[in-house]
Amino acid sequence: MNFLRRRLSDSSFVANLPNGYMPDLQRPESSSSSPASPATERRHPQPLAASFSSPGSSLFSSFSSAMKQTPQAPSGLMEPPTPVTPVVQRPRILLVIDDAHTDWSKYFHGKKVNGDIEIRVEQAEFSELNLAAYVTGGCMVDMQVVRNGTKIVRSFKPDFILVRQHAYSMALAEDYRSLVIGLQYGGLPAVNSLYSVYNFCSKPWVFSQLIKIFHSLGPEKFPLVEQTFFPNHKPMHYSFPLMTSPATMS
Repeated sequence: MNFLRRRLSDSSFVANLPNGYMPDLQRPESSSSSPASPATERRHPQPLAASFSSPGSSLFSSFSSAMKQTPQAPSGLMEPPTPVTPVVQRPRILLVIDDAHTDWSKYFHGKKVNGDIEIRVEQAEFSELNLAAYVTGGCMVDMQVVRNGTKIVRSFKPDFILVRQHAYSMALAEDYRSLVIGLQYGGLPAVNSLYSVYNFCSKPWVFSQLIKIFHSLGPEKFPLVEQTFFPNHKPMHYSFPLMTSPATMS
């Protein structure tokens, strides 16, 4: 046995072995084939755990170390995550066209659209409004009101309209149909619809729609007070409705 140990430790004996014979002995070893001197070992000590650790254990150790560092990264290696700032939606503006006798802001106080968008109420009469409407820019409204002796001037873009005032009256300077046209031009949704608000500016026009329902359903289901319409003050030859029998009409 001692003879074999001396022969295997002889470098010339291992070099003269045929190719493929005892390949483990022919593979060059950097540190284990030639023992280092005690002085060299003292200068370069190597830990035993690092010398005999397997690749699998080394990978697991690195992975575990990374997982431990994830919650709190070392200073200088990773920046702390930036906190996500919640997106604050702008309040939706509700324009209420009504007189000052009803305070509509108290009815919408604390109310939100879709649970998170606040509602801001702007209230004024037709006489206190002016506007400019655009094809792609919507509608910009100027408001000049007096509240408790203080004049308030504001400009804003409403998101919705609540109309609680007549847009047309026979009184002097109370024809606000141009404002209704401007709101419709800007594409603003409204209650009632701006189409109906504009139609109701003319009572004969509204009555003509009732006449259609009268002829469709009949006087029993939809009675209507009979009226006569004159477009102007010019005298007519027949100032009363013509009473013709069905036989004559045919």
